[in-house]
Amino acid sequence: MSRHIEIDIAKQRLRLYEAGRVLDDYPVSTALAGAGEQQGSGCTPRGRHRVRVKIGAGCPAGSVFVGRRHSGEVYSPALAAAAPERDWILSRILWLTGLEPGRNRGGERDTLRRFIYIHGTPDSEPMGVPRSHGCIRMRNADVIDLFDRVPVGCPVDIHE
Repeated sequence: MSRHIEIDIAKQRLRLYEAGRVLDDYPVSTALAGAGEQQGSGCTPRGRHRVRVKIGAGCPAGSVFVGRRHSGEVYSPALAAAAPERDWILSRILWLTGLEPGRNRGGERDTLRRFIYIHGTPDSEPMGVPRSHGCIRMRNADVIDLFDRVPVGCPVDIHE
């Protein structure tokens, strides 16, 4: 399979390709702080990556993840009201690793060690607007669809 993902920070879009053909195009929300690779920056890292780990297969839509583990909770407005400070990671996680030493792999610029994911977010959160803490947020239905269509190792290119 020759599938790959392209994330356009400027357009706030994620495209899934196969053999050079666009299979799907999803709205996303990348970092409020913009693009960047530095540890602690809150930025979305650029460059060549791949999906290192897929987490959440078989979990219900809206499943809440804490520390990459399903907490047993399913997101709801009541849960959100009880914990307004939480940065919700929902439904599925595609954990990324950088492929470019010195840019997004190793040292203080390591995408994997920064815990950068493609993940679900509450459907009340806007898409097409940078709002995350560095990750790539998607609608729950969209991240579940993407998760089911890409393998571990799938290439991911993130650019401005």
